[in-house]
Amino acid sequence: MQIFDHEFQDLPFYVKFWNQLKQFPQGLATGAKSNPTVSGPAAAALVSAAFSCFALMVNQHFCSLFKVWETKVWSLGDWIPGSHNPDPLYGEIGSYSGKETVMLIAWLFSWFLLSQLWKHEQVQFSTIFFFLFTFLVAATVMNWHPLFPYLPLMPK
Repeated sequence: MQIFDHEFQDLPFYVKFWNQLKQFPQGLATGAKSNPTVSGPAAAALVSAAFSCFALMVNQHFCSLFKVWETKVWSLGDWIPGSHNPDPLYGEIGSYSGKETVMLIAWLFSWFLLSQLWKHEQVQFSTIFFFLFTFLVAATVMNWHPLFPYLPLMPK
């Protein structure tokens, strides 16, 4: 057995890393040693995702109403490839890159904030459901053009 161990000690670090990586799903299959005692971290993840959808739609309305705001938001999303693409074959994402960046920031910030607030809390299912339902329905309704006729149906 010592010969076998000695052979593995001589392997390069990337082979050792790859062998460890191949074992990754087995650790997930065994699960945690104890059940979670609080629901706060999971609630924070779910509610922050729904909140970011709502924030995306609020930002969409601001961009449709105020062109100066749309320009600032678009400049925030310049880091995304295709934000400004002059090639007509591929087109450009346009200000949607900035809107997605704002959504990403809202998601990360709200997730961090809620996870700190609810780290040791037992959040009731009804509270989680209320926030999920409210944010997702509000985001969906805000996308409905008969209620908000100033929203363009197609990009310009």
